[in-house]
Amino acid sequence: MTPADSKLFIRKPIFYFLGSAVLSFALTAMFMPGAFANGQIFLSGYLWAFSISITQWIGLDFLYQFIDKHISWIESPAKKVFVQIFSFLAYSASAFILVQFVNYYLWMDRFPAESWASILRSLPSTLLISFIISLIFTAIGFFNAWKQSFVRAEKLKVEMMAYKYESLRNQINPHFLFNSLNVLSDLVYDDQALAVKFIRQMSDLFRYVLDSRDKELVPLKDELAFIESYSFMLKTRFEEKLSIDIDVEPRPDDYLVPMTLQLLIENAVKHNEVSEAFPLRINIRRNEDSLEVENNFQPKKAGDTSTKTGLKNITQQYAFFSERHITIISTDERYIVRVPILKSLEK
Repeated sequence: MTPADSKLFIRKPIFYFLGSAVLSFALTAMFMPGAFANGQIFLSGYLWAFSISITQWIGLDFLYQFIDKHISWIESPAKKVFVQIFSFLAYSASAFILVQFVNYYLWMDRFPAESWASILRSLPSTLLISFIISLIFTAIGFFNAWKQSFVRAEKLKVEMMAYKYESLRNQINPHFLFNSLNVLSDLVYDDQALAVKFIRQMSDLFRYVLDSRDKELVPLKDELAFIESYSFMLKTRFEEKLSIDIDVEPRPDDYLVPMTLQLLIENAVKHNEVSEAFPLRINIRRNEDSLEVENNFQPKKAGDTSTKTGLKNITQQYAFFSERHITIISTDERYIVRVPILKSLEK
């Protein structure tokens, strides 16, 4: 329990008690005006009203919190209105009848069979008050849900813009371009046929970067085709020190956030040793409705410190499209990132 929760837990009983105390005084004045002439009658009438008030207040608030937790305003507004009003009325009637039975017995020595007629006469007023309260709770709840939804949408929009900026900045990475041009300059002299293929792969890579920068989602098959070009350029540079195995059969309705796989592969190469003594092995595979990018964990002894910015940006981007989360599994030997495959209906 957080400090804020503790304060709320402490405040609520006080809030119930004070609110019921004030409301009970008003009920006593409305329905028992003669009680003020006698202290004993006033006390019994006040306690009677207090027992009704506090049981209604606590019960209705508990019901409201329970329903609010299990039924979403955004997903099922009509269901929530119906359940909330029906539950409020059912609880109010049941609690009122039970409390009245107890009060009639305590203060007047009347058994339920004797007090039933009197209780039924005052029940409509209780139900009317409960109905008004339920409408107030419903209006407040709907407004709060709408406000939270609006704030969340605006926050995700800002995060998406930040992600796109960060992605664009990282995708056209000067270091990657510099290393690629160095590899190409060597190939021009050593293997012209491979140099031509390298240029074509580089062209496909940057064409995909430009085509996808304004897209929110891309088909998985397009992302995999892009990764083939990206992997070719990396493996041409590192040769046998790096292997990237892809075992994924894309389906027509499979989608990803653009550059997801590229960023994960880039992170693996950036933060792990890639050498003849310690070759880096990256595997991309499907795991039910997710993609797994796994590499052997051999962090560089010296180099860039990971800020997790790339993963954080992707995580925020996926939160905009799906409630499924990115999962990271790290051991002494393996590092796995599990990314949900999105469907076209989730766009």
